[in-house]
Amino acid sequence: MNRPLVITDCDEVLLHMISHFRDWLAEEEGMTFDMSRHDFANAITNSLTGEKLEQKAIWELLNKFFDEQMHRQTAVAGAIDAIGTLSQEADVVVLTNLMDHRRDSRTRQLLEHGLDLRVFTNQGPKGPALKAILDEYQPSRAAFIDDLPQHHDSVSAIAPEVSRLHLCAEPLIAPNITCAHKAGHAHARIDNWAEAAPWLLSRLHDEEKEQA
Repeated sequence: MNRPLVITDCDEVLLHMISHFRDWLAEEEGMTFDMSRHDFANAITNSLTGEKLEQKAIWELLNKFFDEQMHRQTAVAGAIDAIGTLSQEADVVVLTNLMDHRRDSRTRQLLEHGLDLRVFTNQGPKGPALKAILDEYQPSRAAFIDDLPQHHDSVSAIAPEVSRLHLCAEPLIAPNITCAHKAGHAHARIDNWAEAAPWLLSRLHDEEKEQA
């Protein structure tokens, strides 16, 4: 029987991104990031004029951040140790919504934080990409971790057998993100690794007992 498989997002799950994006916008781009508006599309404004940025400009800034500023990103508390523990029980891979040409950059970035993980890049809903990973690995059981509810919705529709954990470790945005657990698309919502790691291990062991 193949090993279990953990498929995890990166930004706001393994590494902080939004807080560093906010700081960079203020320091170098003259922009203010404010998620109290509860809407990422309306969160960035010109610091001098207060003018809201258009979607095209937001994407340009995000792309610039990932091209030039990934070195700013820091590890989420407990994430590195948790992945190490999970790796003793299962294969662990990263499914991240970055353009494909950034796969190697993300792989190197994770290595710099002590995480030697295979990285899959994706654009759009993650369900189809996750299904392709499952088809390749053929795991005995699988778990999915992501900070955005739409990806849990996508995965639940395509691979409902996968254990799904909604985890957003960034306090700047966690209160403003729709809970995938409450929406019925995730099995749990836990925003810290101290509680998330035991929950994931429990799911892996419980499913193992069910298959025994």
